[in-house]
Amino acid sequence: MTATTSSHVMTTRYATRLENGKLRCDVCPRGCTLREGQRGLCFVRSNLGGRIVLTTYGRSSGFCVDPIEKKPLNHFHPGTPILSFGTAGCNLTCRFCQNWDISKSRATATLAENASPEDIARTAARAGCKSVAYTYNDPIVFLEYAMDTADACREQGIKSVAVTAGYVHGEARRDFFSRMDAANVDLKAFTERFYKKLCSGHLQPVLETLMYLKQETHVWLELTTLLIPGENDAEKELEEMTQWVVEHLGPDVPWHFSAFHPDWKMTDRRATSPSTLSRARAIATKNGVRYAYTGNVHDETGGSTYCHACGTRLIGRDWYEITLWRLTKEGRCPACGAPCAGRFDAAPGTWGARRRPIRMG
Repeated sequence: MTATTSSHVMTTRYATRLENGKLRCDVCPRGCTLREGQRGLCFVRSNLGGRIVLTTYGRSSGFCVDPIEKKPLNHFHPGTPILSFGTAGCNLTCRFCQNWDISKSRATATLAENASPEDIARTAARAGCKSVAYTYNDPIVFLEYAMDTADACREQGIKSVAVTAGYVHGEARRDFFSRMDAANVDLKAFTERFYKKLCSGHLQPVLETLMYLKQETHVWLELTTLLIPGENDAEKELEEMTQWVVEHLGPDVPWHFSAFHPDWKMTDRRATSPSTLSRARAIATKNGVRYAYTGNVHDETGGSTYCHACGTRLIGRDWYEITLWRLTKEGRCPACGAPCAGRFDAAPGTWGARRRPIRMG
């Protein structure tokens, strides 16, 4: 990785020098062109001294040990603890952001924790975590910090998980995901209108990220769609979106349909009803998605894992608690022998629903 100029500023190589003296940031499709001293839309990348720098390297908004299911990942070492952290800033402007206090904050407002990649890896090991999650805000905007941390974690035998909107450019995409073991990607909607109106972004780069992950990497992939009443929950859109996923990503990618609650700049909307989530899950299942889930609601049926071949309940879940485990040691259904897609251990972890904040040092 490139050298830092201070403990919190790192020069990035994902940049292009333009003829007008400006620099273009090449981390994400937004391609911000920056004059000296100017910050990108994400706020954490800046043209400083004739180079694009990340200004939040080594600083975090906080650390917490969570259940892996909270990311959400249901097929990646269920029941195990994961050390979660984020920084500040985001490269999308989602009006419905559920973590807006972090992703929309200015860098110095929330970054209270200092931690090197090696500190994070050691802390995760001491806490008994099987993995580290780059989350809360999108890790794409702090990808150098995330990649260095992933390298340090790998040396400790700890896996890395990206929780991301997938809004990332080609070279940065390859470098970033080469360090990841699993990813949960937000497929926010299936219309350009939604991405442009509510996120100031575009749909196609996200679809490209999803196809890249599934077709060109070994990263374990799960999807999340936050269903917002009147915006992305129409039956036609859900039909088209689920059909696209099965055709381009295959039937084995787990999909979490989560409930929206009024927040940030969309407090005028009602919360998503449980029936809307169940309807989305049913549409996905009808169209061939083998592992469709409801999220952010209490729904043991919608939160459990079933054999795609015979319907046997394989993993029971009550919120983040595993209540039933019937997978064989080989990750198969005990009734019919069909494999369950995922990265499973011989037995589930026992972390449960606990959430434990961690202080560095």
